[in-house]
Amino acid sequence: MHKSGFVNIVGNPNVGKSTLMNALVGERISIITSKAQTTRHRIFGIVNGEDFQIVYSDTPGVLKPNYRLQESMLNFSRSALTDADVLLYVTDVFDIYEKNEDFVEKVKQNSAPLLLIINKIDLIDEEKLVVLVEKWKTLFSNAEIYPVSAIEKFNIDNLFCRIKALLPESPAFFEKDQLTDKPARFFVTEIIREKILMNYEKEIPYSVEVEVEKFEEDDRLIRINSIIYVERDSQKGIIIGHAGKSLKKVGTEARKDMEVFFDKKVFLELFVKVEKDWRNKDIKLKSFGYTLD
Repeated sequence: MHKSGFVNIVGNPNVGKSTLMNALVGERISIITSKAQTTRHRIFGIVNGEDFQIVYSDTPGVLKPNYRLQESMLNFSRSALTDADVLLYVTDVFDIYEKNEDFVEKVKQNSAPLLLIINKIDLIDEEKLVVLVEKWKTLFSNAEIYPVSAIEKFNIDNLFCRIKALLPESPAFFEKDQLTDKPARFFVTEIIREKILMNYEKEIPYSVEVEVEKFEEDDRLIRINSIIYVERDSQKGIIIGHAGKSLKKVGTEARKDMEVFFDKKVFLELFVKVEKDWRNKDIKLKSFGYTLD
């Protein structure tokens, strides 16, 4: 008997969905920073065994959209409710239930088995955790509750065993040696975007998109040219920095991570271009891989 299914991870921004998926997959598939809205796409991480295949799906944090890009991000989260064989709703010890009540109601009404994950339990004491578990039991009477620390990998093994038990009987959806549905170019853009999130403040990281113009690979080296798009000329200056120092720092940090990710030497060139108001331009958003209504 072979079991296989889609295990979709949803929840508010910054509760640790990407950290949880990486812990469950055992590989660094999703980028992680302390900033909200780090994840913009729906990303699959695939775990294979002899008699099972789990297709985890990380999604953007649920938020009320202010521009077309955020509408697309919300679409990715909503789509995760429609095709889940098992649904993981992730909260944490600081999360506010009322943030997105409409989405939570949709989660409650979903017919898939529901596991409610309380993340970051390493940051509170046991007494407070007991109160929190009782609160979520009242709110989600149809859910099994799993307190975890994704960063410390606490209770991840128990969660994994329960997910595996809930999978339906099915052949594998992907090749057994496949780790994700995304191509190499996608991870290049995500690694660069992660470094921008970590190195710049305020609105800058949220005004940035990354595109791979060239990806050429041989036995010993990958040559990559990438464009960093910003919305205003002033942002271009900030990204580049004095005498190009800021851009060089991003490039160096990204290249090092890429060499670990691809297990190969990387030659990386970065360019910065202004694309005014790209977050509201449907044509540009589609070219970046976002889905729109």
